[in-house]
Amino acid sequence: MSVSVEYQPQIEWLNTILLHMAEEQSADALLGLIVRSLAAIEPVALARIWLIEPGDICSSCIMRAECPDQSACLHLVASAGESSADAEADWSRLDGRFRRFPLGVRKVGHIGATGEPLEVADIEEDSTWIARPEWARREQIRGFAGHPLTFRGETLGVLSVFSRDPIGPVGFLRLRVLADHAAAAIANKRAFQEIERLKQQLQVENEYLREEVLAFSSEILGESPAIRDVREQIDIVAPTNAPVLILGESGTGKELVAREVHLRSTRAEGPMIKVNCASIPSELFESEFFGHTKGAFTGALKDREGRFELADRGTLLLDEVGEIPLGLQSKLLRVLEDGQFERVGAQRTQTVDVRLVAATNRELFKAVEEGDFRQDLFYRLNVYPIEVPPLRERKEDIPLLAKHFLEQGARRMKCRRPELPVRHLDRLQDYEWPGNVRELRNVIERALINSRCGQFRLDLPKVTETFPLIAVGEGGRIVPEADLRRLERQNVENALEQCGWKIYGTDGAAALLGVRPTTLASRIQRMGLKKRE
Repeated sequence: MSVSVEYQPQIEWLNTILLHMAEEQSADALLGLIVRSLAAIEPVALARIWLIEPGDICSSCIMRAECPDQSACLHLVASAGESSADAEADWSRLDGRFRRFPLGVRKVGHIGATGEPLEVADIEEDSTWIARPEWARREQIRGFAGHPLTFRGETLGVLSVFSRDPIGPVGFLRLRVLADHAAAAIANKRAFQEIERLKQQLQVENEYLREEVLAFSSEILGESPAIRDVREQIDIVAPTNAPVLILGESGTGKELVAREVHLRSTRAEGPMIKVNCASIPSELFESEFFGHTKGAFTGALKDREGRFELADRGTLLLDEVGEIPLGLQSKLLRVLEDGQFERVGAQRTQTVDVRLVAATNRELFKAVEEGDFRQDLFYRLNVYPIEVPPLRERKEDIPLLAKHFLEQGARRMKCRRPELPVRHLDRLQDYEWPGNVRELRNVIERALINSRCGQFRLDLPKVTETFPLIAVGEGGRIVPEADLRRLERQNVENALEQCGWKIYGTDGAAALLGVRPTTLASRIQRMGLKKRE
């Protein structure tokens, strides 16, 4: 003979549940314990817990037509019980017909929306609140009780029990006590999990910040027209939330420009997360960007946040963005448009607030024409392009950069900074620097190491160390370098005179010479050209 919850030993079963609840470490384990403990009481047929979370299956919800608000619903997170009519039935499943309840819909949704408990004393006499009366008759269900899981005035979810005996006032009251304790325990477990998540995020962000400190100098150095133009563009775009596309050859300092955009933005207090798209295996791109859940694939031993989550309310730098696989670019476009994504292996949609900065040394428009890069993504990234000039187009900045790197290197090696002779500066400015600022930094550091903090010795790559003669013209005529420089100067001066010393625009000297305006401005300064009065 079954015994109703009301006639159980007055407090023994409740004390047992509360004691075990205090021992559980995770929210999932706690929820499972509660429903299993209730289902173990003889008259209880089924115990379930739903928690209020953002809606994620609205398109397939069987109660969509009844749903007054699709922004959130009750998600089934724990279930336990045993069927008396079907030995094969698995009542612990979380993916059944009623795995979601819109708030305000049916008895469970009503409890979640109003925060008021609900009891059906005898289902045989009152089946108003029963979605499937035939199931209740088949399973001999007599009573139902549902309590809101409320903590500090906020309804977190619903605890419900289907019983084969009437529950009665005492049993209903004990379920209320259990629901209150469960709500407090759920809130506490969630708080501890959030603290742990934030702790892990902080550790990851600190690692990134340490890498950034080592990778970047403290500021953008240089007074050339080209680099001043870059600074002006940063000043204009940084305070906005517009995506920025930084273009330039390898080693020009694109990452430093991205950092300046972040530091001068309203997100400067938030994280700046960098991901090098060229260094990620193609099969791990989605996990790297969006994270994954435990068990989503082989090797996914625990939940992991992606770079977009880490960069929430901050800036995400996608370095070498042209290397992102074509198949993933559509998902990246979605995040850029509405800030939403799903972790690999998860159904829940997450929303982030991220300012995207992309950098590349590829010609993305050419990649679009060749079908290697999505056109819509290109235009979404290319809202505000900043082109970082190569070092050969801003050679007047080389002395300042060289002295800065020399000082940095001497400080790391803990020795006195040696003087940089004028003859070495001339050699540095004569070199074309295919590796740009990064190569200059490496050359200075290598020279400092070879000098052992003594007299500075400079060694440039031998292939370009001497540049005495160049073969040009008909018949392989040889022209000395000095003559070439003179010819180049005259050519630039002629173009400027022809255009009235106008540099920019389709009718400017830069367009006439087929070079960028910043390149021409840099050459004009280097050559010391001035408009004749």
